[in-house]
Amino acid sequence: MDLKKDLQGVYNKMKDQYIALSEIFFYPKDGYQDKVKYCQQYLEEFYPEAAVTFQRFADYIDDKSVCEIEEVFGFTFHIQAICYLDIGYVLFGEDYSRGEFLVNMKQEQAKINHDCGEELADNLPHVLQLIAISEDEEFIQELVLKAAIPAVEKMLEEFEEGRMALKRKVTKKKQKAIIMEDITNGNIYQNALQTLLKVFKMDFDDVDSQEHQIHKYNPTLVGLANACGGGCSFVQQKTVKK
Repeated sequence: MDLKKDLQGVYNKMKDQYIALSEIFFYPKDGYQDKVKYCQQYLEEFYPEAAVTFQRFADYIDDKSVCEIEEVFGFTFHIQAICYLDIGYVLFGEDYSRGEFLVNMKQEQAKINHDCGEELADNLPHVLQLIAISEDEEFIQELVLKAAIPAVEKMLEEFEEGRMALKRKVTKKKQKAIIMEDITNGNIYQNALQTLLKVFKMDFDDVDSQEHQIHKYNPTLVGLANACGGGCSFVQQKTVKK
């Protein structure tokens, strides 16, 4: 089976890296292992540094059943979650800004006729597909720099050993047991998130990091480029790798 050729027909001429990475963060189903293999192959060709980070994730998934992968995915993002995949919640919690951000994401998903199914429009894999499909490069930069990168950075903070130890302690106290302990040497989805962050930063490496830090949590600056005639954008134009 020529995995790359087979899946490339689906990815077409979109920004392949974000379509491939989006598949990693969808709930695992039949064929998940093939999608992970494709992602590894793609990264090795175009993002070799990120491929090194992703390798541990790919190796773990390779010989696991879908049920085993579902279990890891579940305790990472759903049951007793380490972190969540809804970007607005990660950035804003229950603050009203989350609702504003989600409305913006729904509007942008509608523009590309993307059906998010039962998931929210700001769910990470759907946001990655939005980045891949949207032809509005200015909006993509706004979204990646002011929402996606800060959200992934915050997700990764939750995998730090001190926070993980506290989560285990709280869970044992409340529920007397943990559904599944961490995988030896750390949770594999930490590697997947680290990979995504590296790809983002390679694609947007010419943007001033200080301005990124100043504006990163303001939801009114995300997804509103058209409404304000592009005046919201502070970033220098750069075309994402295709």
